[in-house]
Amino acid sequence: MHTPTEAGTDSPAHDLRHHGDAEVREGGLTDLAVNVRAGTPPAWLKARIAASLDTLAAYPDGRAARAAVAERHGLPVERVLLTAGAAEAFVLLARALAVRRPVVVHPQFTEPEAALRDAGHDVGRVLLREEDGFRLGRGDVPEDADLVVIGNPTNPTSVLHPADVVAALARPGRTLVVDEAFMDAVPGEPQALAGRTDVPGLVVLRSLTKTWGLAGLRVGYVLADPQIIGALERAQPLWPVSSPALTAAEACVGPAALAEATRAAQRVAADRAHLLAGLAEFEEVRVVAGAEGPFVLVRMERADEVRIRLRGLGFAVRRGDTFPGLDSRWLRLAVRDRVTTGRFLQALDQALTLVGR
Repeated sequence: MHTPTEAGTDSPAHDLRHHGDAEVREGGLTDLAVNVRAGTPPAWLKARIAASLDTLAAYPDGRAARAAVAERHGLPVERVLLTAGAAEAFVLLARALAVRRPVVVHPQFTEPEAALRDAGHDVGRVLLREEDGFRLGRGDVPEDADLVVIGNPTNPTSVLHPADVVAALARPGRTLVVDEAFMDAVPGEPQALAGRTDVPGLVVLRSLTKTWGLAGLRVGYVLADPQIIGALERAQPLWPVSSPALTAAEACVGPAALAEATRAAQRVAADRAHLLAGLAEFEEVRVVAGAEGPFVLVRMERADEVRIRLRGLGFAVRRGDTFPGLDSRWLRLAVRDRVTTGRFLQALDQALTLVGR
């Protein structure tokens, strides 16, 4: 089940432009607010990027990187567009496509809705509910929606929707946008739609900034029908992706990098299990079940006060009340290594005591 929200009813309580980096700008805090894998980028990737600086006098040439991404997903290059991070792709989609009734499935990353609103669209919402585990039902999205945006696995809930349920949202005349920015953090990517060409109107967005620690470099890509790719490309400025970012994109989709990403996803899964086991010890904390991403969503009373107390104890976590469908009782926690998690759990115990369990 879901709760539909009519277009144009954005609540002022939801700051769509607030993201996890705002929680750590003061510095000196252990970061559980940003979903970038800790300890990245790896040394070999930094070396590749550094070597690309010798080419800065030339304009960027994305052909090799585009071909590498196409090969990684078994697609022709005409179905690939490189972007300055997945965030740019949302802006391109909002500006380039003729859309009458866009719908965003929430709670999820807020930038798609923000981009659509900035482009002048009235945006409808489908609010998935806690009592349903924030999981998508087959009848949740309005039939007349001609653009649907959903994250998989979804940020911030960490829910991984079955691929067949997401694909079933496709309709003639509808663009189905699936944000798979965190899919490479799921071992084996079992529910991925990237590489599929049998789903009409499918647009898959991928980011290389999360697993590889490249948030400051800005690199991602779009996989879609060549007609959609062409429309998005015409909306891009010239040379939108820098030469260092193109070098990173090519490097991160090669066989050795994919094997490394798989190992990293397996470590994240083990570290997430450790975090969940620790959170289970707190009666005050409810965790959204079935987390599959590199983060978990938790609910507790007075979470806004707990977040402030955690800052005083040296930890930054992501507030949940800027996500439509959530309120001030929610926090998102990035998965970190076991030592960091152990320290965090001790701080959480202190924070809960300080606010009055």
